[in-house]
Amino acid sequence: MHRLGAIFLFYRPYFVWSMTINILIVIFNPYILPSIITKLLLTFFVWYLVHETGAKRKLLFYKNLGISTWRLFTTLFFIDITITITFLLLMKVFV
Repeated sequence: MHRLGAIFLFYRPYFVWSMTINILIVIFNPYILPSIITKLLLTFFVWYLVHETGAKRKLLFYKNLGISTWRLFTTLFFIDITITITFLLLMKVFV
């Protein structure tokens, strides 16, 4: 349970950007499959950004908790997809 909490701590700074992307997806292409592909590409971009910049030091904290980089970003992707699909479905119902 502590590991999942740590993953949420890693996701928290990216949440605002993720919601901004969700709003843009709803405006331009409100379908689930293209949004999943978009989020997958953005997850790879975040991995590259973290891996190639000074934020790489943050990954040491998660490695010390026993969370590999692969597991961290995979879980991040599934959390983001869950939020995105929920957001898309709510927007389709209410808009």
